Amino acid sequence: MKSPLLSLPGAVPAEGVDEGVAAHYGDLFREQRALADGSGFVDLSHRGVVTVSGEDRLSWLHLLLTQHVSDLPPHQATEALVLSAHGHIEHALYLVDDGDTVWAHVEPGTQGALIAYLESMKFFYRVDVADRTDEFAVVHLPAGSIAEPPEGVLVRETPYGRDLFLPRADLEAYAERNGPPAGILAHEALRVEQHRPRLGFETDHRTIPHEVGWIGTAVHLQKGCYRGQETVARVQNLGKPPRRLVFLHLDGSEVHLPPHGTELRLVDEAPDGRKVGFVTTSVRHHELGPVALALIKRNVPVDARLMADSTAAAQETVVEP
Repeated sequence: MKSPLLSLPGAVPAEGVDEGVAAHYGDLFREQRALADGSGFVDLSHRGVVTVSGEDRLSWLHLLLTQHVSDLPPHQATEALVLSAHGHIEHALYLVDDGDTVWAHVEPGTQGALIAYLESMKFFYRVDVADRTDEFAVVHLPAGSIAEPPEGVLVRETPYGRDLFLPRADLEAYAERNGPPAGILAHEALRVEQHRPRLGFETDHRTIPHEVGWIGTAVHLQKGCYRGQETVARVQNLGKPPRRLVFLHLDGSEVHLPPHGTELRLVDEAPDGRKVGFVTTSVRHHELGPVALALIKRNVPVDARLMADSTAAAQETVVEP
């Protein structure tokens, strides 16, 4: 879904999964600094919006999601995952309940598969699942923003900022009143700085929640049964995850950032040594320079120096080995 804000001066379209919104509006570092200072907003209108209404909505979702939501108070934000039977991450939902309906935004293009799964699990529960992506656009206000959301717009408030579920028809008017906007690259740079995983970037087909730090924030360890819980409990109580998320400081002399999927090797073994992990997201940060998140094997020493192709990388621990 192409955002109307791509017509704003300086807008450069994003590529890949974030296609449809602006990568930036002409000055990546200025946009990052604005967000870090609590100014502006980010157009996330390419993300999917899903609602679940009906009197059984919270008790039903509690059975399907990794998060404890049966008693979720109105307007309290939370995160949750849908896991496979083997405990691998399939969906990530960013939730808030308005008192009558649960609203969630999800990764672009994933809402169809999520809704198909939810519909298959309705059985006799009094719930209604709907795709609201055509009607509502997600807009992100950074932490510290003093901007007032439009009256009647649902807000999902988190430590990292506020997500607005804005009527899509109001997006251009909102931008005129609340600009300047920041692009998705600025938003991603702050996400990497904050060590926050993103589905499809820090995850692959075999990622479990422990590997990327979603235990506690998106996975509740004291709730009842849900699909994939056996794997979560077994790893939590009896073992360690096979991989762990790390934060990388990249060699700033390199012109190009290592893209998603770039293999990581130990410095002493590069370029032909064994693969110990891969880059998940790399960005240019306005203060830290080139940095990245990566998934590496758990047994890689925490002080090991790494190579991402030809780029040297020093690691910081995100998930403990």
